[in-house]
Amino acid sequence: MLQLPATLTHDQAAACVKDLVRSLADEPAAAVLDAAALTSFDSSALAVVLELRRACARLGKELVVQGLPAQLLALATLYGVQTLMGAQTQQAKA
Repeated sequence: MLQLPATLTHDQAAACVKDLVRSLADEPAAAVLDAAALTSFDSSALAVVLELRRACARLGKELVVQGLPAQLLALATLYGVQTLMGAQTQQAKA
C-alpha cells in the first residue's frame, strides 16, 4: 500500500511523487493510496494524487485512494477534479 505523508505541500510534492511512482512497480493491478496520515497540505497534494493516477494509467493499473481528508476532497471539488481522486473518496475522513 502506498501512503501519503502527514505534511504534503509544494515543498514536498516533487519528492513525494518521485517516491510514490517508484513504488508503483511493486503494487498490484489496483494500487491503494492511503491518505489517512495527511494532516497538513495545500493544493499540491491534489497534484500528487493526480500525477500518481497518470502514472498508474501508464502502467495499466488502477488507483484507489483511501482515507482522503474531507478538506482535501472539498478542495478537489472546488477545482472540479473530485471524480479523479479515486473510487473510495466518498468515505473521506472529517
